Amino acid sequence: MLLERDAFETKSAAATTLPPRRLATADRLLRAVREIAGPLAEVVSHAETPWASITFSGARHTLVLRFAGSDAVSDGEQFVTLLPDHEFRVRGQLVADAAITRVDHELLPAPLMEAEIEILLLNED
Repeated sequence: MLLERDAFETKSAAATTLPPRRLATADRLLRAVREIAGPLAEVVSHAETPWASITFSGARHTLVLRFAGSDAVSDGEQFVTLLPDHEFRVRGQLVADAAITRVDHELLPAPLMEAEIEILLLNED
């Protein structure tokens, strides 16, 4: 004798909607960096270090982005020129400084570019 599953009520199967997930500050920053770096950029590493002065607190973010292929390298070169003057919008944060600290190019066996950047975020509160 086989029983039909739909004949029984299961509370765990009730449709529940999860509240929207709030993005962490680092995730919001990564999203903003990816917007100007382009879809071909790959974030190789990301480190966050707390930062504070007498009047401000925040964090210094160090990211390494890899641009593999000729189209990606072209995007990377544009990214390097745009980053220092870009007006970031990260909710609850002020971008005090955005700088390119290292750029490496390779031509063989295929075009490759890596850029290391540092971004200082200050808490607005």
